[in-house]
This record gives sequence, C-alpha cells and structure tokens, in this order.
Amino acid sequence: MSEARTPRSVRLAVAQTPVREDPRDVAALRESGRQVRALMREAAAQDARIVHFPEGAICFPGKLVMSVDGPDAVGPADWDRCQWPALQAELAAVAELARELRLWTVIASPHRLTGPNRPHNSLYVVSDRGGVVTRYDERQLSRTKVSYLYSPGASPVVFDVDGVRFGCLLGMEVHYPELFAEYEKRDVDCVLLSTTGVSPGNAAVQAQGHAAGNSYWVSFSVPTQHAATAPSGVIAPNGDWLDRCPADGSPWVAVVDLDEGASSAVEAVTHARPWRRASRAGVYAEHRVTDPRSEDRTAAF
Repeated sequence: MSEARTPRSVRLAVAQTPVREDPRDVAALRESGRQVRALMREAAAQDARIVHFPEGAICFPGKLVMSVDGPDAVGPADWDRCQWPALQAELAAVAELARELRLWTVIASPHRLTGPNRPHNSLYVVSDRGGVVTRYDERQLSRTKVSYLYSPGASPVVFDVDGVRFGCLLGMEVHYPELFAEYEKRDVDCVLLSTTGVSPGNAAVQAQGHAAGNSYWVSFSVPTQHAATAPSGVIAPNGDWLDRCPADGSPWVAVVDLDEGASSAVEAVTHARPWRRASRAGVYAEHRVTDPRSEDRTAAF
C-alpha cells in the first residue's frame, strides 16, 4: 500500500439543485438543464475548477412515475416513458458549457443501455474540454432501484484534476463504509457523493464520519428539497464542514479550496492517514509479546 500523496490545491464547487421526478416532462428537463448551467456559470465566476451536482440533477425518475403498475403501485419501470432525446440534449449542453467555461463538471443522470437492459444510475465526469472522460455507475442500489429501475454498476472510478484525485459514489452508497475505504486505498483526496436521500440528516452525519475516518475531503451534494435538514457542502479531512449551501432550499454552489496545507486538513492528511496505513500494514507485529498475564483473560488486576 502506497503512502498518502501530497495533493495540489484545487477549487471545488458543490451544488444543490431542485430535482424533478418525471422524465416525460420535456419542459421540466429543460428547466433543470437551465438551472444546472446557471450554477456552472456561478461556480466558474468563483474560479472553481470542478463543480459537483446531486443525484437526479436533470431528472431523478420517480418509481411511481415509471412503474408499469403505477401510479399507485411500484412495479417494473417502463423506460420508454423517458424523453431520452431531451435528456441527452440537456446533458450535451452541459458538456458544451463545461468546455466553454473550462470547468470540470460531475453530473448525475440515468445512462441508457442496450435494450432490454435497464439503464445505470450514473455520474458523468465531463472534463474542461467538454468530453466525458469517465462514468461512475451506482453499485449498491436500494431494493427498489435494483428490483425495478436500474442495472447495478461494477467498479469504482477515479480521476484526477490538477493533481488532485477524486472518487465517485451515488445514492445510498453513503451507508457502505467499505466503499469509502476502497477509495482510500486508491489514494483519492476527495470523494464526490451525490444522493437524493438523506434520512433526514443521517447521510450527512455518515459522510462526516467517512471523511474523518479516511482523512480525505467528501463533497456532499443533495437536492434543494433536502436543504432544510442536510444542505449540500464539503467536509474536510478532519470531519468538519468547510462550507455548506443555504438551508432555505435555494439553488446554490458552495465553493471551497481543497488544500492539504489548510488547518482543517494538514494533521489528517500528513499524519493520521499515513499512520493508519502503517498500522493496517502490520506495524504492531514486532511489538507483540508472549506473556501468561496477557493470554489469561481472567487475570485480575
């Protein structure tokens, strides 16, 4: 296992946007795209190099909206209901604006597969040149998602911006600490977590724990609908919030510098993380002793 790297500083914007649930509504898809692009411009105006959006930023298809047994019962999703051309047009416009602004953009969307396979629930990573450089597909799906809506993904995704390494997670994956530990082993400096469910506020608390436990930044992006209990924000490697979007439900971007020399990061990045790696690699073995008072668990005092 390699030692923790020293990342260069990069400016990150995390967004909160309204999430709409009906992919049949072309006007709603267009409005979501417009709001995403407005926040991209705001992030660029604050000199961000990368902007991170919540799950369902263009649309988060509702289980009842999509259900063949709906609108009152959950059943298999009919993905022919999705206005794919409109959704793809909005994503293409996002990618073009990323190129114009020279802004890396991480945005969630269903990713269409070859029929009859269900789509992935995905995060597209669009570079500052406007191309999709990689895509993360949610792996640990909820029971409803995997039963009726999506095909699960299979692998983690890591990408670099200006020497800072990012990993991606989606949806309910905040509940799986092994996924965060997996990214620590891959030398990430920041995990981008996009979700629509916060159980009110519990997901944000868990995200803080993952940041502190792995000594890296976590960007927590959620819809404006959850802002009252868990607004979007960025968590430092010591587990503290660096900045958060307003709790009043406003579309917003919070902009922070991921800087390993900052007081909120230096101890965790330069000392805690390397020591945990050394301890997991077996540093204690040479210090263990053979002693009957150690082996006897009932030895008193």
